[in-house]
Amino acid sequence: MKKHIAAFFMAWGMFCAIPCPYRKWDETARGWMLVYLPVVGLILGGIWALLMWGFGALGFIGALAAAVLMAAPYLLTGFIHLDGFMDCCDAILSRRDLAERQRILKDSHVGSFAVICVALLFLGGFAAFCDMDVAASWPAFVLIPAVTRCNAVLAVQRIAPMHTSQYAGGFAKKKTRAQCAVLLVELVLLLAAACCLAACGRIAALLAVILASFVCQACCYGASKNLGGMSGDISGFSITLGELTGVVTMAVLGGII
Repeated sequence: MKKHIAAFFMAWGMFCAIPCPYRKWDETARGWMLVYLPVVGLILGGIWALLMWGFGALGFIGALAAAVLMAAPYLLTGFIHLDGFMDCCDAILSRRDLAERQRILKDSHVGSFAVICVALLFLGGFAAFCDMDVAASWPAFVLIPAVTRCNAVLAVQRIAPMHTSQYAGGFAKKKTRAQCAVLLVELVLLLAAACCLAACGRIAALLAVILASFVCQACCYGASKNLGGMSGDISGFSITLGELTGVVTMAVLGGII
């Protein structure tokens, strides 16, 4: 139990910008750290949904509210997943050979593809929140960050890591079937929660969660094939696009079904 508590707080400290109340690195818990990333996502989703509910309750649903809601997940994570998104955009869109794409992925400089893609990402998220009924859509946003992280971690478990990735070496040796089983249970529970929302008349929320899950998983497999293995940057890339898919789905379908 002590190992699992440590793993949860390690995930919190690494993937969340909210100050962690317990900072202690336990190398023996490292293999379980990512298993608790969906739980961190559930916390982040709860805050995101609370912001939406608050804006809806106050009738504060203009462009400024849309800007805050668009920026919230990036601010709450300290931009860690956005950094991976930008790195992957530079590498994948360079259309160079594999060795050069991997070099670009690890390059600390920001290229033009990353700048263009992050501008389109922000524009899409902002436009979606401007068109969304935030007062009715907030329950879906409790689940979207958790389900994307769950799929990204499942991909880490199942896809061979890039040789330069932090998921290679010692981390790969700490992966177990038990961790994969726990992640699958987490995913089933999240999808069951989305089905409960649909049973309450929020069918758009179910579709948003399912599509966010599918896009995240597809991006993990597509990007890892393009870049020669799984990495933390690919996880961030996939989580970011999965969340955007959920946001756009709620904007398009939230007022219809």
